[in-house]
Amino acid sequence: MRREIHNWYSPRLNKNMEIAMYGHYGFGLLLLPTAAADYLEYERFHLISAIEPLIEAGKVKVFSINSINSEAWLNNRMDPRHKAIRHQQFNGYVENEVVPFIKMYTSDTTPIITSGASLGALHAANLFFRRPDLFGGTIAMSGLYDLTSYTKGYFDEDVYFNSPCHYLPNLTDHNTLERLRASGHIHILTGSGDYEDPEGSRRLAGILAGKGVGCDLDVWGPDMRHDWPTWRAMLPYVLDQKF
Repeated sequence: MRREIHNWYSPRLNKNMEIAMYGHYGFGLLLLPTAAADYLEYERFHLISAIEPLIEAGKVKVFSINSINSEAWLNNRMDPRHKAIRHQQFNGYVENEVVPFIKMYTSDTTPIITSGASLGALHAANLFFRRPDLFGGTIAMSGLYDLTSYTKGYFDEDVYFNSPCHYLPNLTDHNTLERLRASGHIHILTGSGDYEDPEGSRRLAGILAGKGVGCDLDVWGPDMRHDWPTWRAMLPYVLDQKF
């Protein structure tokens, strides 16, 4: 399997950021790390190996980036307003630096699907819902889509506009809604086992339905806990069966 590591200095984040690229052809799959992990997390926990046959077949080309969660919502020593600012800087990094990079290694017409597990699922879904003009869909696994789950009571405009359960119910922009409705690739998956919260996924699916946006909600059984074996089963299944 073709594997390359790239990096550049991000002016938006004021730091060097790495990205791992796997494969040679296919639509772009942008992976957002869980919690405070890095760009090699999905490789380290064998999720890349789980989807390697699809990568090798040229169905998908994977791009895995670093998180800055430890410099934002997971940093308990940081002022909440600065956490929100850092989150917005991360959005700018993905939208204005990562997306052009992916296009350079795929094409302008190849869709980019966001994906992630746990906190990465929130980021993946949020990036797509905010910018369906840049992204073609999302595969979100075991996520909570209310950012206030992580803000410890803090709430401002930036929290609102990065919390899908807050801004989606009030979304009225016609072009954004039509892009979301036309996507056909909103895949929300969750287990029902230990440490999973399927109600969070059901809540998001209900909000989307209220906006006329189709959503593939897939609730797996009580044997599927909030852990890597679940995500190693979910992602290859969706990529193989839904794309």
